[in-house]
Amino acid sequence: MAGTTNGLAPDGLPKGFRSAELGWPELHRIPRPPYRLPLLGDVVGASRSTPMQDSLRYARRLGPIFRRRAFGNEFVFVWGAGLAADLADEERFAKHVGLGVANLRPVAGDGLFTAYNHEPNWQLAHDVLAPGFSREAMAGYHVMMLDVAARLTDHWDRAGAAGRTVDVPGDMTKLTLETIARTGFGHDFGSFERSRPHPFVTAMVGTLTYAQRLNTVPAPLAPWLLRGASRRNTADIDHLNRTVDDLVRARRAAGGRGGTGDLLDRMLETAHPETGERLSPENVRRQVITFLVAGHETTSGALSFALHYLAQHPGIAARARAEVDRVWGDTEAPGYEQVAKLRYVRRVLDESLRLWPTAPAFAREARTDTVLGGSYPMRRGAWALVLAGMLHRDPQVWGPDAEEFDPDRFDAKAVRSRAPHTFKPFGTGARACIGRQFALHEATLVLGLLLRRYELRPEPEYRLRVTERLTLMPEGLRLRLERRAGSGRAGTGPDRAAVAEDAASAPRCPVPRADD
Repeated sequence: MAGTTNGLAPDGLPKGFRSAELGWPELHRIPRPPYRLPLLGDVVGASRSTPMQDSLRYARRLGPIFRRRAFGNEFVFVWGAGLAADLADEERFAKHVGLGVANLRPVAGDGLFTAYNHEPNWQLAHDVLAPGFSREAMAGYHVMMLDVAARLTDHWDRAGAAGRTVDVPGDMTKLTLETIARTGFGHDFGSFERSRPHPFVTAMVGTLTYAQRLNTVPAPLAPWLLRGASRRNTADIDHLNRTVDDLVRARRAAGGRGGTGDLLDRMLETAHPETGERLSPENVRRQVITFLVAGHETTSGALSFALHYLAQHPGIAARARAEVDRVWGDTEAPGYEQVAKLRYVRRVLDESLRLWPTAPAFAREARTDTVLGGSYPMRRGAWALVLAGMLHRDPQVWGPDAEEFDPDRFDAKAVRSRAPHTFKPFGTGARACIGRQFALHEATLVLGLLLRRYELRPEPEYRLRVTERLTLMPEGLRLRLERRAGSGRAGTGPDRAAVAEDAASAPRCPVPRADD
């Protein structure tokens, strides 16, 4: 497990992992699995490779709050809608950096995703970078998103013409990596020109997988049990650092982009509007790694799950495709404002994120002594892991068919009728995903382009399997493509004059946080 208690942090809370006994005075009242082994804990029937899916199975048996013990450490899990809404209260609870997230700190340090609440660089970076996700900035990114999508469709056209199936997770990873690299950092990894994943992706997957494996072995034994994996992880981190250092060095040598404002430009040249502080070189590296990893890993998973469900539900795909044809018409490349008009396509994406939120859980800790849901006392610093994947399947919220794929759960009337804080694919509160609108725009645009260009055919024998590396991804998903008649106009590259005019006319406004 991720560390043990070792002194106090500047906020007065214990450092390192905090077992539930330290913060839940009435822990015995919380249900647990029936078969608990001495020393090992609740490991009967558990899988080291699919711990999140294991937790979903326990959740169905044990109810809206439960606990599990592994190697001497106790964990509390929450998924009931009322309890999750209580944990979303920003006055009483805050983000908790624990489990696999803390295991990423050797590479991401105090970046936006992995910073502890007491670390000042989180707020500094957030305030400096938030304008990079304004509506005006998003409209500027749209042109580059179209360019990268055209590289994907060229790749898929060749595969379809040759009668080959396409590797959906692999190609979505290439797409989203190139998109965040180009829009945020002016860099091209050349992913679609490679027969194998870019070494950056290989290193990234290695660090995520290692972070999860650390949670499956006793902390004192990790140096021995994971000796080889630890050496590979060190090499992976070195590769990520070198890649980012080269990227930053090239930007500095070029004298920046003259204040045009991509994310790297902001990191290097922008001071905090109130304090005048700037990000340190070390923190710039950590933020770039954070965005390159988080900015493409979760979006690629969301797109992959959505494409799986579209292929499995041809009636839903036809309805979504009809919307694309109606809204976009004969436009060679959709403008920025046209993407938000794909309301049903967006519902498909949201429903995919409901069933398989690619960031499947988030942790919350008590800011002060409190009582969760009026029933469970928590001391300051006590934390719980919110299982978004089970929160999104709560039958009291989503109905008896909560396991079924139905995009109409997200029509406007249905959304208004649901209680807040029941759909949380991007976390919650002040530290919810800063790139939420970026990911949603990119994914909706790409789904629209692919639906307009192809009929998606599943492999008949395929059954959804989900691989876990902190994030979730369909495993082994391949689709067969059929070009639609008259679809040559789609994905062939943007009409730059029209897109630029659309971007220039987009109003300025901040991006909302995913905190309902």
